[in-house]
Amino acid sequence: MADVLPDVLAWGLRLVFCGTAAGPESARIGAYYAGPRNAFWPVLAEARFTPALLRPAEYAQLRQYRIGLTDMSKTGRGMDRDLSPGDFDIDRFWASMRHWAPRAIAFTSQEAGALALGRRKRDIAFGAQPVVSGQPALFVLPSPSAANGHWEKLRHHWRDCARGTGFA
Repeated sequence: MADVLPDVLAWGLRLVFCGTAAGPESARIGAYYAGPRNAFWPVLAEARFTPALLRPAEYAQLRQYRIGLTDMSKTGRGMDRDLSPGDFDIDRFWASMRHWAPRAIAFTSQEAGALALGRRKRDIAFGAQPVVSGQPALFVLPSPSAANGHWEKLRHHWRDCARGTGFA
């Protein structure tokens, strides 16, 4: 089965954002974080990961800022509640991260962080995760999805990640 969205990866990336899977609108139009009320693109500019607001269709331009994109599921699509455990390929994700060796990885939801780290969602705090020697820095960020009712009070974690990865 073909990937819903292509990875945006390269050597020398400072940061890779990793979500769970392409949301319904992202899958429909073929662009990351494309939901009309998704705050991903505005918060990238606000937190100074990018110098200006990009549109979802411009997602490949993130490479020029040394930022990459991927998802835990490359073939699944929809809201997290619509996905099954078989939709996620954790081994593929970590093999890809070892290959491309980004300096940091930021999971764009607690669900993505829990899947990648093999922990329960309730056991993962937002923000920088414990440092493991020889591994990229890890951050778990609140989902920028419009479905996240706590977004406004949690968005500061994105600014903290920008500072922690040298973007701001």
